[in-house]
Amino acid sequence: MSLSSPLLLVPGILAVAVLVAAVVVSARRRSAALAAAGVALPGGRRRQPGRWFTVAGVAVLAVALAGPLASLPVGRQAGTVILAMDVSNSMGATDVAPTRLAAAQDAARRFIDAQPATVDIGVVGFDQGALATSLPGPDRATAVAAVDNLRVAGGTSLTAAILASLSAITGRTVALSRDGTVPDLGFWPSATIVVFSDGGGQGDAAAADATVAAATAAQNAGIHIETVGVGTTAGTTVEVGGYQVHTALDQEALTTIATTTGGSYHPAADAAQLDGVASTIDLRLTVADEDVPLAGAFTAVALLLLGVGAVLTVARTGRLV
Repeated sequence: MSLSSPLLLVPGILAVAVLVAAVVVSARRRSAALAAAGVALPGGRRRQPGRWFTVAGVAVLAVALAGPLASLPVGRQAGTVILAMDVSNSMGATDVAPTRLAAAQDAARRFIDAQPATVDIGVVGFDQGALATSLPGPDRATAVAAVDNLRVAGGTSLTAAILASLSAITGRTVALSRDGTVPDLGFWPSATIVVFSDGGGQGDAAAADATVAAATAAQNAGIHIETVGVGTTAGTTVEVGGYQVHTALDQEALTTIATTTGGSYHPAADAAQLDGVASTIDLRLTVADEDVPLAGAFTAVALLLLGVGAVLTVARTGRLV
């Protein structure tokens, strides 16, 4: 236990010392008076329990005024969350109204607003490549502005999304080596990546393997990836470079990423489902020591002791002092 205002304990100690001295002097005078009258009452101090309860109450109250604190392990949501937002051309599809990207942006804003202040939030926009548009931090306005500024362009690279998110978390550039591996990133158990994407446009098997390698690197670093599928499996068409291109939600790709890291896939086929994303994604709880104030408990005990002391004093002497 510690004290937030230890100097306030000094006058409390002095007050208790004065009270103890007063009780002792009073007891001695009483014993002397009784002895002079020829009355002997052994154990005189034990006949004044009310006064000692009062002294104890004042002592506890003095501690309460000094602001006692207990350091207790408290579970809370904390750490870093990176929102990886797909801005590829397919996110302009309208199978989720008004468009996949617009619906994802709205869900991302709600997600940001729902997070406690102990969570740092960053934003990564990705198409074929990826860029950390907002580094992780406590400023919610910055994160929301980064989400608002996203525009559709290019193809889709979930590998780039994961690597850029890992870079934002670790503070250093993370890339796959020629053999498809990622260097040791350390351990980041309080970090989570949330990917909003339709998962489409992954291309060949090599691209899929690279995505799994990036997800494995996240898993090795203790980082969960939660994926949110934006779109419908039936899909629709979008215009890209003057051509009509069919695009559909790739749930398998997004599920593979999530399960590789111990995260979960969250389907969101329409705007209503996306609105509830914040409540369906479980961020991990961390345990941190927090100073819990105990002044209230000490004050309650002090009042109890003072009350008992008053009752015993009145019962023995017929008066309060």
